[in-house]
Amino acid sequence: MTERSNIEWTDATFNPWEGCQKMGLGCDHCYAETRNARFGGGVAPNWGPGAPRRRTSAENWRQPIKWNAEHDAFVAEHGRRRRVFCASLADVFDNAVDPQWRIDLLQLIADTPNLDWLLLTKRIGNAHQMLDAALDVMSHGLTRWADYPWPNVWIGATIANQIEADRDIPKLMAVPARVRFLSMEPLLGPVDLTRIDINGWAEIYPLTGTTECTDDDGNPMPDIPALDWIIVGGESGPGARPMHPDWARSLRDQCAAAGVPFLFKQWGEWTPGVNVERHAGIVKTAMWLNSEWSVGMESLAADDGHIDDEPDLYRVGKKAAGRRLDGCTHNEFPRSPKEGHDHVNREH
Repeated sequence: MTERSNIEWTDATFNPWEGCQKMGLGCDHCYAETRNARFGGGVAPNWGPGAPRRRTSAENWRQPIKWNAEHDAFVAEHGRRRRVFCASLADVFDNAVDPQWRIDLLQLIADTPNLDWLLLTKRIGNAHQMLDAALDVMSHGLTRWADYPWPNVWIGATIANQIEADRDIPKLMAVPARVRFLSMEPLLGPVDLTRIDINGWAEIYPLTGTTECTDDDGNPMPDIPALDWIIVGGESGPGARPMHPDWARSLRDQCAAAGVPFLFKQWGEWTPGVNVERHAGIVKTAMWLNSEWSVGMESLAADDGHIDDEPDLYRVGKKAAGRRLDGCTHNEFPRSPKEGHDHVNREH
């Protein structure tokens, strides 16, 4: 779909189909639904319960084959493999999608071993069963996903707050994968990733891994590895909700302590005053008071570039807000398993 993506954590995007429906608070201002409506005369024809999903063209499906063939040139230029974000305008594990489409997608992934495929979903609970079902057809019942998770497939879950983290991270960790990651955009509240309680009787440690566990009978349980990558970002577009700087800082610090790659994608529409340079005019402001945002207006002068530390955030737009957190650009990635490395790759 897009050979050079503007999304900071991928090189290209590929949409095998379009359409989805809202799954949580993070979906309230879905850019993909807005885009679908723009091309649908004001109505999003492929969005919502019962809406048909639209498979993209055969020409579009040939794009990854082209990227796969360009592997040597891409590595020569970038020093690594190409990352492809699959389904930026949909969800690979959407129940409303024809299962044959998912089988065709996995066949395409199998045919493009030079690409690292990033499958990010809001339906992580569907992932393992749907991957197994597709492979069952492809291999005539001889292979399951758990037998050998493909090294060029990265599985990710979208997390907006602590409730979603507690609910969905255990599901993500149950999906066999060589790389597991979180996209925490829009981040709508503080999240502790150091420990996740499961049903009040067990706990896992997503950033450091969970080891030496036993079941109720004292038998050893399989170890659970750590997450491989955390992406954090604020919301952009009309109606965007602010992200408190401390929420992002906490996740940055949690990742640093555990040695997990951390990528700060964007502030979105709202940013702290330290990032507002010589911005003139009247803008919306947001202060965090009594566990909620209080929104007002303020006039900013462009004479000396200095903005008062209060209120907490200013709405200046995604481009002006940028992606610097406390003066730093955090651009860390996990190494591809296909490259034979496990350490952090810091790209600047």
